[in-house]
Amino acid sequence: MSSIETLKERSGGVCELCAATQGLDIYDVSHAPTLDDGEIVICATCKAQLEGEAPLDTDHWRVLGDSMWSGVGAVQVMAYRMLHRLEAQEWARGLLETLYVEPEIESWAQQGMQSTQANEPTLDSNGVLLQGGDSVSIIKDLEVKGAGFTAKRGTVVKNITLTDNPEQIEGRVNGVRIVLLSKFLKKI
Repeated sequence: MSSIETLKERSGGVCELCAATQGLDIYDVSHAPTLDDGEIVICATCKAQLEGEAPLDTDHWRVLGDSMWSGVGAVQVMAYRMLHRLEAQEWARGLLETLYVEPEIESWAQQGMQSTQANEPTLDSNGVLLQGGDSVSIIKDLEVKGAGFTAKRGTVVKNITLTDNPEQIEGRVNGVRIVLLSKFLKKI
């Protein structure tokens, strides 16, 4: 394992994800090929959001557009994982389309994502398991922020896509791809 001083020297004394300079600490990136490869320097804000101790601030993660190009494999892994976690955001999807990582890095990143996803199923309002490709019905009128319409109760959403967040799914309503909270859905 690396010392904080060695990692801070490598990172230039900043968080390797968002470039913050305060509250820096070592973060162990899961499923690292070797112990020396699996550590990065991150700030307290990034760490709290990664570990679920603070709500996910999507605007904070826009910096991934810079950090995803790091020459450090563990930083690339975390950028890859976070962009997939934020895939519901249009800007994150755009970054994912431009992101290229070596096959070994992609495999490493996906191993960590699979273990996280496997632990938490996505359930509808009745506790029924939802899977990609299912059809659901909206059980409450939902205002769609930024799209200027309301998704009406009873609207059927076909061929849903699961996200990294077990409380959300993606689907097309009124021709627009949106994120919906699973607690407002019922499997058909």
